[in-house]
Amino acid sequence: MGEFYGQSYLVDPRGSFVSIGSRDKDEVIIGEMNKKLIREVRDTWQFYRDRRPETYEEMTSLLP
Repeated sequence: MGEFYGQSYLVDPRGSFVSIGSRDKDEVIIGEMNKKLIREVRDTWQFYRDRRPETYEEMTSLLP
């Protein structure tokens, strides 16, 4: 069998690989995530604080 197009992987909030799936077989990947690191990165980067949903509200509304 050939290589899969979409190799799966799990990364931490800073982009480091936690777990990487195979390129040539079906499998489920499992990895541990550090919740303290996730909170720390979210508090530092503040993406949710600075977002402006009103600027893209029309694009994300459901069609009738």
